This record gives sequence, C-alpha cells and structure tokens, in this order.
Amino acid sequence: MKKKHKFATLAVHAGQEPCLLTGALVPPLYQTASFAFESANQGAARFAGEEKGYIYSRLGNPTINALEEKVAILEGGESALATASGMAAISTVLFGLLKKGDHMLADNTLYGCTLSLLNHVIPKYGIEVSYVDASDPDNISGAVRENTKLFYFESPANPTMKIVDMHAVAQIARSNKLITIIDGSFTSPYLQRPLEQGIDLVVHSATKYICGHGDVIGGIIVGNKKNIGDIKSGVFTDIGGIMSPFDAWLLLRGLKTLPLRMEKHCSNAMKVAQYLEAHPKVNEVYYPGLSSFPQHELAKKQMDGFGGMLSFEMKGGIQAGERLINNVGLFRVAVSLGEADSLIQHPATMTHSFVSGEERMKAGISDGLVRMSVGIEDAEDLLADLEQALMKI
Repeated sequence: MKKKHKFATLAVHAGQEPCLLTGALVPPLYQTASFAFESANQGAARFAGEEKGYIYSRLGNPTINALEEKVAILEGGESALATASGMAAISTVLFGLLKKGDHMLADNTLYGCTLSLLNHVIPKYGIEVSYVDASDPDNISGAVRENTKLFYFESPANPTMKIVDMHAVAQIARSNKLITIIDGSFTSPYLQRPLEQGIDLVVHSATKYICGHGDVIGGIIVGNKKNIGDIKSGVFTDIGGIMSPFDAWLLLRGLKTLPLRMEKHCSNAMKVAQYLEAHPKVNEVYYPGLSSFPQHELAKKQMDGFGGMLSFEMKGGIQAGERLINNVGLFRVAVSLGEADSLIQHPATMTHSFVSGEERMKAGISDGLVRMSVGIEDAEDLLADLEQALMKI
C-alpha cells in the first residue's frame, strides 16, 4: 500500500489484497493450527528459514500477518507483532528486551495491571523498576543508571489523562541509550503516531479502539524490524502468547471504520467534558481537549484529536461519584474502553484496585476520580443521561 495514501484509505486497504486463489475481497480466515508441506524437503527448508511459508500458527498465520501489516502501516512502523491481549503485548516487550540485572524506568501513572506487572512480576526475574513523573521529561535523565535499558510510559495516561511530551522523551532517551515504549491504547494510531515523534515501540491493547466493538481480546506491538524481530525470536514464539486467527480477522474488520469511530468518540467526549466542566456538582474535569487542561497545548501539538477518554472529580468525593455511577442508564458500568458503548467506572476500586492507596495518590489517582470512555451514541442522549443521574446526587 502506498505511503502517500491518507489514513482513512490505509485503514480500509492496507495489509489486504483480494485473495489470489479465490478473489475474495475480505481477507480469508485461516482458522488452522498447522500448514501442510508438499514434501519433507519443503518442511525442512521452512524450518531452516530457507523458504518462505507457513508452518504452525504459533509461528505465523496469514490472517494474523495481514493484521500486523495493516497496523504497522497505520502506525508508520516497519513491523508489528499481534499478541493474545494488551498485557501479553506489554509483558512480551519487557521480557523480550530485559534480562536479569537490568534496570528500567517507567512513568508513575500507568494502567493498574501494568503497575502490578512491574511491581510484582518483573522483579522476580532480577529486573529493577523505578518510577518518575514524566510530565517533566528531565526527570528521566536524573533517574538513569548504568544498567538502565528502557523507559515505559502512557500518553494520555490511564486514568488521569496526563500527557507526556513524546519528542522530548525520545531525545532524552536517545542521549542515554534507552529504548522507549509507549502504550497507545487511549488514542489508537488515528490520533497519534508515537514512532513519528521518535519513540521506539508502541504497544496497544487492541481490545480497545482498534477493535471498537468490545468483542476481542488482543494486543499489538509496533516498531522497527530489528526490535520486533528480536522480541519475536527472543521470547514470543517460545512463551506462545499469540492472537487467534479469528480475533485477527475481527480486528481487520474493526480497523476499516477506525477513522469514523474516532471522530465520533472525540466529538462526543468534547461535548461531555464541556458539559461536566460547567456543572455545579463537578469539581474538576481532566480532558486534553479542554483549554483548562494543564497540558492542553502539548496535546494539541502531538495529537490529531483529543480522544474519547476523560476523568473527573465530583463535589462530594467518592460517595457522589458512586451515586452518579449507580444512576446512569446509557453509560454502562464496565472497565474497558474504546467500545461503541459509553462506559463508566471507578478506578480506585476497579482498574487500579491492585495499586496501593499511597501509589495511587502519587500518580494523581484520587479515591473520588471517575473515568469515562465516551462512545458513539447520540451526544444529546448521553448528556440527558448524565443530567438525570446528577439530579439524584
């Protein structure tokens, strides 16, 4: 697919051509574990890497490869690797790049399960983890050690929406010989492409905006051929956290409408954020699209839209937040994001319940914080639902 094509065209066409055998326009679903060889010699040649072709779906599958090619093109990367979940993508990257005795840095505001991985699993293998507040990228330089190998972060961060200056982080990391990894699940490649800012690797929970329909668990890693090749050959195929061909097929379907969905997510989220900011029962709203957001100008600089995610604090704290959550109707109480449906949840007792209260407060996650994933419904209906729920507080 030609690089000159615009994003919406690439979302439809990249990584997929009509089937050479049948002419099928939709990429075929290769729901198979094994691939037959024409001869013993061909099997040996494929295992030796002397002949291109498929062997076993843990090692490669045409449907999965089509998804990897499409996402790599959309992100502006050279290569991609599809995994069984977003957490599989994160753990595969870290275990693929780190070894015993290494040290890694991470931003102090991260998804709860990522923090659990960094705090309770990674250290078991002799890898040290330190945290910095990357809203000031200079904090990274001050925390680098001789054995520091990489820096991991999110932008916008889950759930506070903190923005990290990707270009500044990339420059600092390069000067310190660090690999940079960003979780881009909150934005999808439609709204920001970190590789263009100098970041080395992007991970996604493909469950979220890449899927868009809430019916797939999956992850994606995107970067240059060397990093992806090292990760794939180093741990991925042996640990085996692969995506199923059917899930890859569903994600290929979902990606065709990514630009349309993201435009609606962004439009609706802005209207909801403006409504909440003006409401007397809401104390503060965290949404990069609001001019009151502390990093609004940085968000404008490095994002093509402000996304469908926002967080806010109710006046009355956690009790008011719980009452709101318990009284919404269209907003579903669920912990995922990026779906067509609007979702609402309470991070302190849900997505970040794995994190200690002290650690949550350091990351700016108060007990009263409420997180929303604004869907693609009619905005007026969403505002009416919030209004009736707020009236009950």
